[in-house]
Amino acid sequence: MPEPMCNDYGNDVPYSAYLEAFSQIKVPFGGQQAAPNLEPRSDIWPTEMAPVIRWAEGGVELVQLRWGLAPGRPKAPPVINFRSEDRRFSKGRCLVPASHFFEFTGARSPKSKWRFTKVGEDWFCFAGLWRPAADGVPASFTILTTSPGPDVAPFHDRQVVVLDRRDWMSWLELTRPEAELLKPLPAGTLHVEQVR
Repeated sequence: MPEPMCNDYGNDVPYSAYLEAFSQIKVPFGGQQAAPNLEPRSDIWPTEMAPVIRWAEGGVELVQLRWGLAPGRPKAPPVINFRSEDRRFSKGRCLVPASHFFEFTGARSPKSKWRFTKVGEDWFCFAGLWRPAADGVPASFTILTTSPGPDVAPFHDRQVVVLDRRDWMSWLELTRPEAELLKPLPAGTLHVEQVR
């Protein structure tokens, strides 16, 4: 049985890189009085706080949310990944910035650890969903998944949805159908290296 879908990713993106990327696509990047203190993180695990980009009045904003939506039944684990096929997402769309993500293979511990980065880009964004705080549960997010592209298929039977930069605002603004955006990556999009 495969490991759970992406349960470990990293983000070493400086705040200046967010400003530059959204400036290039002519989208105001606000929500902060001053640049936040974003520490580089090689590993971000479920239930930890992590940066998320969401729609805000007149542009987008960066916020820190907990990774893992509240489960739908008692004693179930947080929903860290959410299957995207044949679903509509009319609200709560967000971008989850990352420098890399990991998958694990093998039957015994320690399992082989594989690091995936996007070819030609220092960082990228997963398609995500966020939910506001409610009933004592903090505001949180989940990462959407789809069937694997050729780069991921040898390692897992699912893949996190990595959006092309040109699709970031289409995802946030609901301007294109989900099926056009939430799809596997073509071969050669991801660089893969074994790190353990």
